[in-house]
Amino acid sequence: MTARGDDARASAPSARSFAGEAPMNPLLLGGGEYPFLKLARIKDALLPAAVRPIDFSIGDPREETPDFIREALRAAVPAVSSYPAVAGLPELRAACARWLDRRFGVRLDPESQILPANGTKEAIFLLAFAVTGRDATRDTVVIPTPAYPVYEAGARFAGAHVHLAPLSARDGWRFDPGSVPDEIWRRTALLWINYPHNPTGATLAREGFERVHECARRFGFWVASDEAYAEIHFGAAPPSMLESGVDHVIALHTLSKRSAMTGYRSGFMAGDERLIAALKRFRPNVGVATPDFVQRAAIAAWSDDEHPVDLRERYGAKRELFRAALKRIGWAIAASEATFYLWIRAAGGDDVGLTERLMRAGLVALPGSFLGPGGEGYVRWALVPTLGECREAISRLESVENR
Repeated sequence: MTARGDDARASAPSARSFAGEAPMNPLLLGGGEYPFLKLARIKDALLPAAVRPIDFSIGDPREETPDFIREALRAAVPAVSSYPAVAGLPELRAACARWLDRRFGVRLDPESQILPANGTKEAIFLLAFAVTGRDATRDTVVIPTPAYPVYEAGARFAGAHVHLAPLSARDGWRFDPGSVPDEIWRRTALLWINYPHNPTGATLAREGFERVHECARRFGFWVASDEAYAEIHFGAAPPSMLESGVDHVIALHTLSKRSAMTGYRSGFMAGDERLIAALKRFRPNVGVATPDFVQRAAIAAWSDDEHPVDLRERYGAKRELFRAALKRIGWAIAASEATFYLWIRAAGGDDVGLTERLMRAGLVALPGSFLGPGGEGYVRWALVPTLGECREAISRLESVENR
């Protein structure tokens, strides 16, 4: 006769049967790796311990957030904190609408056509899930590359198929909807475009946006226009996709770059009221708007058009410093018309090799190949360190090239 304890042990699964068998999303187990995690491993291996690194790899501005924005935040911190509304404060939506009107001449209804977001990364994931799904007849997201890697990650986590459309220097890194076959467009739920472009700094004229819009209307897909760098330009102010029309379109804007507020996680989506309505229905399942005190700071930021001018001047000074230095050492810059990025051609086409050589001098940049097809042979250089750090980086660059 078997003891009761033995019966219990016999009927219970062994520890071995549990180990490693709990389900996990296959995307978290696959070979893909977020570019900055891959870069971190290279940094750990190559950065010299005795040299203070200067990091040009990540677009995280080191400029101070303007005082009046920080004061608006401090003044709005409540004694008792409550959940923010899903649609954000009406005052914030109104401030965003006024800014769109001033900046682009686009008039939108803040109640039905604008939705605040926790930075554009949240918006990217919300959009992918909102427009694709297991039973959707359209299951494809089109992404021109090289690109911000979260577009593809959001699409794949939502279960969508991804069609990468490589951009090229020959076309000025400008997306042409004619480069994608009609059979792909017929399956497309969402197209991502991003101008001014990360990583190349290319811009798209209004006519380019209009061609994209015509294609979206013809085939019936959504266009998500990431315009995070719209305020960082050094010539004529770049246009918005919204200027070509609002139907089938949603534009993403953020304070991260415009106002040096990356840590505040504050942006907004604007466009077709059908998609905004769907996002409002979806969002309560995954979160809410940013805290009200952050929204109050955002209202102050979107209501002021002077501080972005000052930030542009700072980036412009760093840009000219590097353009002159890179010309002296013989490095070629492609595109780089806007944004705070310089898109540098790697001699011999070895972008990873150039990045590794820079790291040995304590300088960190991002290989273009880490950002997808079309980025091979280029290095992205983000002008986010301070002006003093930029001067030190140029000194290191020149010493590396003169060895």
